[in-house]
Amino acid sequence: MTPRTVADLDHEELATLAKEHLLAGQLIDRAGMPTVIKHGVDVMRDVAIDEWMAASPLYSKRMQRLLGFEGDTVETCFKGMQLDIGAPPEFMDFRFSVIDDHHGEFHLDHCGALMDVEPMGDEFVVAMCHHIEDPTFDATGWATNPRLRMRPVHRPPRSPADRHPHCAWTVTIDDTADPTPAPEPATRLAESLAASLPLATIASVGGDADGMDDYAKPLDADLHLRDFATPTLRAIVDEVCLQGHLLVMGFAMAVEARFGTEFAVDAADKQFTGVAGVVAERLRRAFGLGTSATDVATVFSLHPAFHPRTYVDWRAEVDGDVVRLSLGDCPARDEKGFESWITLLAHGHDRALSAIAAGVDPHWGVRADGPCQWVVEPIAQPAKELSEVTVTKFSSGVTFGFDR
Repeated sequence: MTPRTVADLDHEELATLAKEHLLAGQLIDRAGMPTVIKHGVDVMRDVAIDEWMAASPLYSKRMQRLLGFEGDTVETCFKGMQLDIGAPPEFMDFRFSVIDDHHGEFHLDHCGALMDVEPMGDEFVVAMCHHIEDPTFDATGWATNPRLRMRPVHRPPRSPADRHPHCAWTVTIDDTADPTPAPEPATRLAESLAASLPLATIASVGGDADGMDDYAKPLDADLHLRDFATPTLRAIVDEVCLQGHLLVMGFAMAVEARFGTEFAVDAADKQFTGVAGVVAERLRRAFGLGTSATDVATVFSLHPAFHPRTYVDWRAEVDGDVVRLSLGDCPARDEKGFESWITLLAHGHDRALSAIAAGVDPHWGVRADGPCQWVVEPIAQPAKELSEVTVTKFSSGVTFGFDR
């Protein structure tokens, strides 16, 4: 049988995939931070700040352009945050309210990121909810308006311990304030091929549309991904996956600046492996897949690491009782001066492929079969879960269920 691709998915399946890919983007950070935590909470904090300040201003502006809501108002910023890997719907349950073009509010009814770090103690909570959020929220806002500021009404550590909502913020655009300068990490990352990748073209289907072609209408505080039309969902899936690639490169940049290229390569490789395995498990569950060669190839085809296809030339094909994988020439392989999952994969760092195969079923193994080619085949002894996958599973996002 032929494995399923994004092009084969119907409207509801595309909405499911988009939610899974947004959550996968959140897990990128969860898999990366354990590689630097041995250097202390302050180092982890600073890497996270640079990572998100590099990626979020770039992909925020791209999503605005893709869905036709580019502007300089609070509403524009909120719409972008609804489609951001930093705020996957339901896992990070942002509730937005626009007062006017210059004022708004939001709170989090549920913060999956808080659920991950709260058991680790107040030091980690303060690092995330204070030191990381302040500059990175402003960097996200910068993509809409350099004079946009997000300021807390209250935020964790929670007092009382069960306080809801988890946090609350005001958002203000003050035309008299000094503009926030362009985030330096974003300026550098803007030189990547990923940042300049052309936006997907959304084919309008007119009166037969099964949803919105764009997001030009006013903010929908209870936006569902299924509200978008099928061609638009395909474009959103591509753009969300590109958000992930930009975040990975932002992470590698931040690590390399502190510890050198060799350390950054190792950290990004471990990050890729951790995300690869847990996302494979989620995709198998989300689409009700089994453990056949076709199912394995389907997971490799739908996995966000290998999209968009305009950036990553990736093939997963069933050949008898094995699956053949290949990485062709593509912009992702041609990145210069930026370490990424795909550049690492092209240079033989392929543990992540084994994590994906085992995420479908541990009786599948992966071996190299030439430059940028691999074979996924049955193995007699089930593979042990890779340590990077085990570490990533500390995130509640691994088992989180979309049930809104």
